[in-house]
Amino acid sequence: MFSNACKYGIRAALYLAAHEPGRKSGVKEIASQLNVPAPFLAKLLQQLAKEGVISSIKGPGGGFFMSPANLNGSLSEVINCIDGLDPLNACILGLPACSHKHPCPLHAQAFAYRQGLKFQLEHQTIKDLAQSVKKEGLHF
Repeated sequence: MFSNACKYGIRAALYLAAHEPGRKSGVKEIASQLNVPAPFLAKLLQQLAKEGVISSIKGPGGGFFMSPANLNGSLSEVINCIDGLDPLNACILGLPACSHKHPCPLHAQAFAYRQGLKFQLEHQTIKDLAQSVKKEGLHF
């Protein structure tokens, strides 16, 4: 449903949120921990920081981090920043003309699934999700 870029962005946001507020991490550290390409991740992190989804400081002692406001954001902000709204609104079968008036065979089921997912993505904070991931012992 989400692009690899979006998945990397989500994982990076959760990784940053799992640390104490304000702790700065460099691209190399994050890429190593997430096992993703550093140059690609750097572009994603810059994009997320530019849109205010995560925070960053340049220079010595700088890096990417989550401010209290960032921690209260939602994953839908990460998704919208990287993939836009299409992944949660497009036809699950990839058909261009799928709608309520002209539904694909999976439209009703996919609609219900997406509505539930949208609700969770919009209403759970990044902080809460990161704490759940840590609690369950999952790796980013």
